Amino acid sequence: MLRSTQQTTRDLRRHNRSALLSRLYLDGPGSRLELMQASGLSSATVSNVISDLISDGMVAEAGSVDSDGGRPRTLLQVRRDFGNVVGVDIGETHVQVGLFDCTLNTLDTATYPIADTKLDPEQVVQLVVQGISAVTASTDSASLLGVGVGVPGAVLSDGLVHAPTLKWSGVPLVSMLRPLVDAPLYVDNCARTLGQAEMWRGAGRDASRAVIALLGVGVGAAVATGSDSYRSATSVTAEWGHTVVQVGGAACRCGSRGCLEAYVGAEAILGRYGKDLSASDTESKMVELVGLSDPDAQRVVAQTAEYLGIGISNLVNMLNPDKVVLSGWVSAVLGPAVLAAVRDAVKRHALPYLFAQTEIELGQLGNAEVALGAATLPVLQLLATGARPA
Repeated sequence: MLRSTQQTTRDLRRHNRSALLSRLYLDGPGSRLELMQASGLSSATVSNVISDLISDGMVAEAGSVDSDGGRPRTLLQVRRDFGNVVGVDIGETHVQVGLFDCTLNTLDTATYPIADTKLDPEQVVQLVVQGISAVTASTDSASLLGVGVGVPGAVLSDGLVHAPTLKWSGVPLVSMLRPLVDAPLYVDNCARTLGQAEMWRGAGRDASRAVIALLGVGVGAAVATGSDSYRSATSVTAEWGHTVVQVGGAACRCGSRGCLEAYVGAEAILGRYGKDLSASDTESKMVELVGLSDPDAQRVVAQTAEYLGIGISNLVNMLNPDKVVLSGWVSAVLGPAVLAAVRDAVKRHALPYLFAQTEIELGQLGNAEVALGAATLPVLQLLATGARPA
């Protein structure tokens, strides 16, 4: 009986720490009164938990605000310097590794092209480890809360990764990395983690249901809902790139024909242009293509906007999101040039009353967005437990 009571007490304490830490993390600075009103916890409980979080170095006082007729209220916030997290983006063209503080401000990044690896898992793992070492070289190892890794594929419960865009099938990525990473390790689909980051810190922050479209060589999406706590904020992946937008259309590397990815993926766009470009790598070629005044280049860009709009209209009709966010490096390169045309195409293909409820925006997280998304994985563990990950 005593053991059960102790367990219940520990669970309750962890729950309360998690609830208050998550509220401060996701909503920003708040007073004890605001935390009490938002959480439903008593004044004494909030005071005790906050005292513990301050003592543990996770929360600090951040000035004060005037109250209605009473004493000024002290504001509290999560400490940026409580610890650091690493996010790793294993993409089709590069491995990017970012170091972030625990509130996801970028501290350092390292990027490595992967063309020479021929996507061999062991060589890619070597680049990941090299990048982690590079960005953490000047930091205290004790400050590292964890490493999150995002991959363009499915991560199964046994740690095996199936990533068709990397030509990986059943790659034991987790077991390959774990002995080489001296920190808690988390691996998940990159579209899902990017969706989480956009809901927390990006264009999806004020949305109740958003679709985060990840455009690169491959095309994916995450359906993200809720951002008021780490528990209710969920992000699940969808194989949006392999929905058909043209019957009997262009061949897709998945084996089907007419898939959206076969029209708006980076290699598909460049292939449709078909002319030589001076740049040597895929990302630089896309930048060059978008900047050309060549009528053929402009036609390809316009076609891409139309197909992308058709793909988004399907999402709008099926999911009724209040926001669609275009993320990924292709969105960053192409988005400013085509956003108006994409919105116009969505307006023409989506049901009018659903289109009227949907905003279409570009991602706001910058060049390290996918690595930033991966970095949410150790942060999720921090918020779930209210304590430093073991």
